[in-house]
Amino acid sequence: MQARAVAIAVLLSVFLAVPVLAAEEDRYGYIKVSEVDVQLDNGTAFIHVNYTVDESTKLIFFFFGKQDLKNKLLKILNYDDAKIQRIDLEGAEFTVNEAAFSYGDGIFWYPAHTFNVVIPNLTVSSPQVTRNFTMVREFPSGIGYFSEVSAPSRQ
Repeated sequence: MQARAVAIAVLLSVFLAVPVLAAEEDRYGYIKVSEVDVQLDNGTAFIHVNYTVDESTKLIFFFFGKQDLKNKLLKILNYDDAKIQRIDLEGAEFTVNEAAFSYGDGIFWYPAHTFNVVIPNLTVSSPQVTRNFTMVREFPSGIGYFSEVSAPSRQ
């Protein structure tokens, strides 16, 4: 019974703290984003997010799992069809299939994208170029790129 009371007290403190914590633009609830790395491969985006979670929430994850963390990270990324590959209390990896438009012949366009928080360090990499941004909520303008195609073998 005492463990239940402690869990309820922790939950209440987290819910009361969330509005105060939301004042930071790189924060969403108990998650503070530090960087997002987007690797483009053909039409797929592989996204790695580094973040910290408030100490008080770690006990909640132990008792109730990470579903709320997953939901918040998906909200932060703002992709309807992102698939979680790995998640822990410091980082997560996602895959977004068809994140870029294909124009055929290995030519792709990754459009501008808006996140739901400010990203302190955003890196978007294609096979040809890497773009770095600081303190942005949006990847502006988009990026065109070619898929990596292996050279034809000579026989």
